[in-house]
This record gives sequence, structure tokens and C-alpha cells, in this order.
Amino acid sequence: MPDIKPEGTPDAAPNVTPGLMADRRSSPRYPLIVLANVTLLESGVSLNARTSDVSRGGCYIDTLQPLEKGSNVLVRLTQKGETFETRGTIVYVSPGLGMGVQFHEPVPAPQLAILDRWLASLAAASP
Repeated sequence: MPDIKPEGTPDAAPNVTPGLMADRRSSPRYPLIVLANVTLLESGVSLNARTSDVSRGGCYIDTLQPLEKGSNVLVRLTQKGETFETRGTIVYVSPGLGMGVQFHEPVPAPQLAILDRWLASLAAASP
């Protein structure tokens, strides 16, 4: 019988490789709910949704019908009449919940300036 440890103790999930669930993001993410339009570059099909968090490197988009992992997309995030637009790739999918988008680098400088302004505002408001 396997050794099962109570929840909350180290190694409570013995079948999970240490570090497997580690956050691999290179930029801090911030909770930011804005309108999102995501368009598949291959077909032009688009969906409207919203973000739940954003960083310099990507965002998480809440949607009941996420696109396929690996899809190349154009992402448009709109807040207070201002739009941030860049290309990205769907890097993970949570069926029925949403999808993670990694922005392609380099993000065009004018677009990065918009995103940096939004993130700086959130960072300043954080405790």
C-alpha cells in the first residue's frame, strides 16, 4: 500500500514530479479583466472573451470555448478606449474555462508601451 501523507504536508502529492507545477513565467502577472478579441491567424475565425490576468509575456483568457493548443492568434485587448494588439500562440487550454496565450516576441514597441502602462498602473496599486 502506498504511503499517503495528509494534505498540507510536504510531498502530499507523491505522484507529482517536484518543480513540475512551478511557475515558468519570466514576467510577473497581474489580475486584469479587459475585453479580449482573439483571431485565428490561419482561418480568420475570432472570438470575444475577457482576460483574467496579464503579463508582459502573455495572458489568460476566460472562455467557455477555448481554441486549440498551438494555434497562432492575433490578440486584441481593450481597456478604456485603448487597444493593445499582438500575435501569440495558445500554449495551454483548460476545456470549458479558458486558455493561456504566450505573446510572440518581440512585441511591437508602440504596443508594448501600452501594455507596460497598464501593468505599471496595476503594480503601483498593488500592496
